[in-house]
Amino acid sequence: MSNIVVIFDFDKTIIDIDSDNWLIDELGETDLFNQLLPTMPWNSVMDKMMNVLHSQGKTIDDIKEVLKRVPIHPRIVPTIKTAYALGCDLRVLSDANLFYIETISKHLGILECFSEINTNPGFVDDQGKLRILPYHDFHTFSHGCSLCPPNMCKGKIIERIQATLPSEEDKKIIYLGDGAGDFCPSLKLGKRDYMMPRKDFPVWDLICKNRHLLKAEVHEWTNGEDLEQVLLQLIATINSNETMNNIDNSSQSFDCKFEIISHEILPKPLYVPQ
Repeated sequence: MSNIVVIFDFDKTIIDIDSDNWLIDELGETDLFNQLLPTMPWNSVMDKMMNVLHSQGKTIDDIKEVLKRVPIHPRIVPTIKTAYALGCDLRVLSDANLFYIETISKHLGILECFSEINTNPGFVDDQGKLRILPYHDFHTFSHGCSLCPPNMCKGKIIERIQATLPSEEDKKIIYLGDGAGDFCPSLKLGKRDYMMPRKDFPVWDLICKNRHLLKAEVHEWTNGEDLEQVLLQLIATINSNETMNNIDNSSQSFDCKFEIISHEILPKPLYVPQ
């Protein structure tokens, strides 16, 4: 088992679009959605829209069929399956919802690759209506983070994940994201971790302006092909360095006297403007 935990955002990272917008647009309710959006939090708007769609006779199967058509770069699924085959612990941290993510991931054949999905609750109620609720119940209490939307602080979830990782295994986190909500968790990563922001997306802009606040190395990506190359190179390099460290430790334990000619080094972080 690898010592690498890879945490993916979902919208515009695993899939190429925002899943909420995709569903609303495909079902013809963009105008109503845009009218409601200024009046309540996004998460609440989506729950309201699910009620509207249900009243119009749209079924859960109708919703599933739309979700199965989401655009995705052809290299994303092979990349996830390769990282999983290499023994990485893959997880999702997304401000979408569980129903969307499970439906799409199952359709793509990658659901079993993820050990954990952290997202807003999404479930079908006893009336056959899709409900979308906030991860943090902001009606009851605030998560207290000014960087994140009221329904979810990804930074707090990252901290919870970090607290559950066995320290003796020296786990390293690779985090991939695109949105402004991915900036807070990037600040929680340590100096042995890696942040992979999508270039020219909101999280990239925030990192460019606040690079001094991050401890993790930053390796940007632009599309699915680029994501594949950068992520798998990072995984290979981390695993190679761990192998070298094990050789070093073994040689010391057995008092062997030989010289390791060279160590493969971590790929140079791509430049992030200050």
